[in-house]
Amino acid sequence: MTFKVLMLYPNVRSETLVPYALALFSSILKREGFEVDLFDTTFYKDDRDTDIDKEKAKNFIVRPYKLDLPIKDSDGRSNFRKKVESFGPDLIIVTSTESTFRTAIRYLKEIRYTKIPVLLGGVFATFASKFAISFPEIDMLCVGEGEDILPELCRRMRDGRSIRDLPNLWIKEDDGTLVENKMGPLVNQDENPLPDYSIFEDERHLQPRSGTVFRIFQIETHRGCPYTCTFCNSPSQDVLYKGAIGTKFFRKRSLERVRREIEYVRDNFGANYIGFWADTFLAWSPKEFAAFCEMYSDIKLPFWCQTRIETLTEENVRMLKDAGVHRMDLGLEHGNEEFRKRVVDRRYSNDTAVEQLRLLADFEIPHTLNNILGLPGETRELADDTISLCRRMTPDTARASIFMPYHGTPLRERAVELEYLDSDFICDPNPNEPIFGMPGFSKDEIKGLLRTFNMHIRFPLNRRDEIRRAEALTPEGDAIYERLHEEFRKTYYSNPEDMSETNLANTLSKLNP
Repeated sequence: MTFKVLMLYPNVRSETLVPYALALFSSILKREGFEVDLFDTTFYKDDRDTDIDKEKAKNFIVRPYKLDLPIKDSDGRSNFRKKVESFGPDLIIVTSTESTFRTAIRYLKEIRYTKIPVLLGGVFATFASKFAISFPEIDMLCVGEGEDILPELCRRMRDGRSIRDLPNLWIKEDDGTLVENKMGPLVNQDENPLPDYSIFEDERHLQPRSGTVFRIFQIETHRGCPYTCTFCNSPSQDVLYKGAIGTKFFRKRSLERVRREIEYVRDNFGANYIGFWADTFLAWSPKEFAAFCEMYSDIKLPFWCQTRIETLTEENVRMLKDAGVHRMDLGLEHGNEEFRKRVVDRRYSNDTAVEQLRLLADFEIPHTLNNILGLPGETRELADDTISLCRRMTPDTARASIFMPYHGTPLRERAVELEYLDSDFICDPNPNEPIFGMPGFSKDEIKGLLRTFNMHIRFPLNRRDEIRRAEALTPEGDAIYERLHEEFRKTYYSNPEDMSETNLANTLSKLNP
């Protein structure tokens, strides 16, 4: 008997690369003999038509680039309805983050009349379970990992057997009863099949790095994180699994599997750049990291990774350079030592951070320094400490992001306690709009600093008062900002690589079939 699964990916333009989880689920389900299709919203215009990378480039958070990806003028939601009607799935599965959840609901409303069961998975389903399943468009949740539960769910649905006892599965029954099954064991990542990227459009793999567009594939090396940053929900995975099954969520894949997957995307999908999917890439032991560098020396592809400043040493930075690292992201998050320790749970001195980050400059490794504006309890004066520390570090690119109070993070709970937001608030994918203001840091002040953040870091200190005037969201402030913006672009950024429609077509024509 044929059993069909339609996967919905409710993405906002340029917010993410191809989702590894869906590529993996497609491979797992096809291995079991199920028919799989995908509806990816990435290139459709929608109610919140935001191109995340273009917004970042506007504020110099990423280097300017030229890449005109295809935008589908037709209505995405009506096309989704047509896809459901033509494909006739027996199950619809959705993976979403908190910021894409409302997009998912808008699409699912279009096909609710079909009564096809909908399963939601992802971090939002895991950390906001009762809230997520309260939406009438959602019938089931996968709380935690889905690689083992999904094929068994499909087998039982196909065969007409009960699914009420499946671990990790929450079920909303017809009478409103909620079945909340306990979590099952962690997945053995090395036993997963290679991901199926054939379900995605070719252009989905294109993304800029340092102003140049590459064909990038993400490779998972670590799942979870051993650190406890309060703005991130990765530490909550450890707490969740420790309480449910007595073990930590954080673990590492074997290097043999990592190597095999890199060669697979290089040889079969034309990858010319690797992005390592790990919250803290240098969470290896010294022996493991040395083995990685030896393994990667034969790959010959540039790569990106992210790590914490305090994990940098002269030895591992030299090894990263020799292995072919193209650029790195590092989280500073805040420049005030006491605030960073107390609020963010990052415990290192500013002098140590400056010294360790200088290693990347010494080895000429381009890097982005990540910071957060609008953390609970922050003031405009505290934000000046972040600017001052970034000026000491002079990164290749500095990124200021507005604080997002995601479910499953301690800082969300703190924001609710302080009555900055309601307990059922859902973050949306708009990188330029503060979620809340505070007595010492209003929403307009946060937004104004976001657009001028890199000007504060790059321009001479004697321009500070002028830049402060450009923060004002007024006609006068806007005029000063536009003038400084053009000066900044001409001074610090050369013309990006030309990726016109012709060059984009030539790039795609060279891809392996």
